[in-house]
Amino acid sequence: MSIREQHSALAQSRTRHSRRHVVRRRRAGALAALCALAAALYIVVGEGARRAPRRHRSAPAHTLPRAAPAAAHRSTQRMTDVQTLSAQEGRLPQTNVLPGAHSARLQALAAALWEAIRSGDAARARSAFFPLAAYQQLKSIEDPTADWRDRLLREYELDIAAAHELLGSGATGAALLEVRVPIRYAHWVKPDVCYNSIGYYEVPNSRLVYRERGEVRSIGIASMISWRGVWYVVHLGAVLQGEEGVVDQPAAGAGVSEYSATC
Repeated sequence: MSIREQHSALAQSRTRHSRRHVVRRRRAGALAALCALAAALYIVVGEGARRAPRRHRSAPAHTLPRAAPAAAHRSTQRMTDVQTLSAQEGRLPQTNVLPGAHSARLQALAAALWEAIRSGDAARARSAFFPLAAYQQLKSIEDPTADWRDRLLREYELDIAAAHELLGSGATGAALLEVRVPIRYAHWVKPDVCYNSIGYYEVPNSRLVYRERGEVRSIGIASMISWRGVWYVVHLGAVLQGEEGVVDQPAAGAGVSEYSATC
């Protein structure tokens, strides 16, 4: 069986302006007059200083809190951070840790995948896809890089486009509610099975639950596999597909996950 058949302000500191009071002294012929004048000036200036409003010294620029960035920028930065982390972890050795069904990392990857589906921009979901460096370690085939790029990634992008088309004109307002992972169906795939040189966990038929135009709906994730205790999508619409994108079991409501043995 071939591999095809088996398988993401700056706040500016204020300049302090200090007012300088210039006092012109009149020449006096006598020392007493000069002293009297100095005393008078002392009283006037002192009284003025007590009545003048206090000015608060601005903190240096580096101690001022920065203005909060726009929500779109924060979202983009988070996706970039998660994608970088996924790429880095893909270069590390595999572990036999079973990923959880409710981890913060899973939520971040699901959010990236949903943003890609909602926007139609598949590049936003690269962090949720099984990392290339991990796939190169995983597969004992002639050219795992080409297989990852030309088959798996291409199908993933086609499936995202198909899911975006399913959302239709309401895509921009569609909101992800949760990702449901049927952890009871997770199973360990041993080395030497399906052209694998090392093992991993696989979980079939997870669900992305979302709300669009006030209605709760869902679509499936055909297969996710583990790398170092993190779930990654390896097949979104279908394990085996042709030249067109596929949406896995779209349904009203949260849908139902069923077991299917895949590798």
